Amino acid sequence: MKRLFHVASATIVLALALSSCTPAASPTPATVPPSTTSPPPSNTPVPTATPISPTETLPGPTPAPVPFELTSAAFEADALIPVRHACHGENLSPPLAWSEPPPGTQSFVLVMDDPDAVAVAGFVWDHWLLFNLPAGVFSMSEGVPADAELPDGSRQGLNSSGQLGFSGPCPPSGQTHGYVFTLYAADILLELEPGATKEDILQAIGGHILAQAQFVGLYNSP
Repeated sequence: MKRLFHVASATIVLALALSSCTPAASPTPATVPPSTTSPPPSNTPVPTATPISPTETLPGPTPAPVPFELTSAAFEADALIPVRHACHGENLSPPLAWSEPPPGTQSFVLVMDDPDAVAVAGFVWDHWLLFNLPAGVFSMSEGVPADAELPDGSRQGLNSSGQLGFSGPCPPSGQTHGYVFTLYAADILLELEPGATKEDILQAIGGHILAQAQFVGLYNSP
């Protein structure tokens, strides 16, 4: 009986020893939930406008072209023409001056006419026609002679009085007319003979006008 007790005890001890040598089961790893945190911001710099150097000069606006102007030292625009330049005086052409023309100008054409004469004569009265004025000339003195061709090569056309050269203002008594002086800058020399009409001259410079200047003088006939 004691023998059986000792065998049973030994069996129990052996079982306990074997169980202590068996490795424990590894714990199941916990599941990590997906992260909901936003990724860190990128370190790539955002492009910005290139700063202007303090010494850098921005381009300025394109300057406007200088206007082509015609004036007279004898009277202002829209003012009275002195009697000395009219038929009641010495009938002298007035002094004229103009600004520098556009590049490419080869000659000037001057026309003086009276649109107010339409009510009297039925047409615009031409008082002075001068063409092929040299491109390097920017003025003319008072009293241009009525020669067909002047020393500088310019030529005179035929006015409405049937004459060459200047014919001063001469409206009917008591009337005030406006006399239009027009200067054309042309890119050609006109192949016209002296005595050409205004129609001839304007037709010849058609398509060749680079600039045009104009002003008006008034004359009140006594």
